[in-house]
Amino acid sequence: MRDLDRLIPKLVIAPSFAAALLFVYGFIGWTVYISFTKSGILPRYELDGVGQYARLFANPRWDVAVSNLFVFGGLFIALCLVIGILLAILIDQKIRAEGVLRTIYLYPMAVSFIVTGTAWKWILNPGLGLDKVMHGLGWEGFSFDWLINPERAIYTVVIAGVWQSSGFVMALFLAGLRSFDQEVIKAATIDGAGMPTVYFRIILPSLHAVFLSAVVVLAHLAVKSFDLVVALTGGGPGYATDMPATFMYAMAFQRSQLGTAAASAVMMLMTVMAIIVPYLYSELRERRS
Repeated sequence: MRDLDRLIPKLVIAPSFAAALLFVYGFIGWTVYISFTKSGILPRYELDGVGQYARLFANPRWDVAVSNLFVFGGLFIALCLVIGILLAILIDQKIRAEGVLRTIYLYPMAVSFIVTGTAWKWILNPGLGLDKVMHGLGWEGFSFDWLINPERAIYTVVIAGVWQSSGFVMALFLAGLRSFDQEVIKAATIDGAGMPTVYFRIILPSLHAVFLSAVVVLAHLAVKSFDLVVALTGGGPGYATDMPATFMYAMAFQRSQLGTAAASAVMMLMTVMAIIVPYLYSELRERRS
């Protein structure tokens, strides 16, 4: 009877474990293998060494995608952190209508990136959105053509991404602020420290775990950005706003270069692992200590 009680939980978990093993790790392994083959429009299992990786790094479109990832990722993470922290500090003052403001700031997180991209595409469209509204108000000289400007289009993706995710950062830091020991704050204020000093020299430095969690999540979102770019710019103008995820999709389903797409997917996986593994290591190290 005891053996049966121990076996039943394992039997219940076994199908989910097998499915995850096959459809997650199995396909990851398959993708890694395909990246070392001569696959084109269809998979070919003849090994080609690092040929696909050589073709990947020789592709100028991949260079643009990686550059855009650094621009988007850097600005996206930095702005989300700054705006999220400031919003969290504002709400932490226990102001009136706190619940309404918190709901407003968190609302974008309830919207998918597809909806966010589509909405901002309308807002920033020179013929439909902000430009038309300003011209209707009499500001005929106003122009905001970033969406169709190859050099600035990537910044429209940053705007939409920050609008979507800064509320998430606010929620993380607000939880951290509300859990901070109030006695420490009272002692600091008694010693003559102003509230800006208390927040930026005492409270926020102690929330390093929240900082790390926010950076890891935001970096993960940046690396995997696909639907936001597709909905907002489609990777254009041309491929000026291409990201690694959209590059992988284009190579696999539009250019029929499955091996190159697999190589780009492996590079994305390595980037995500480079972000997550140190985070997991630090978490395990803190728990052991």
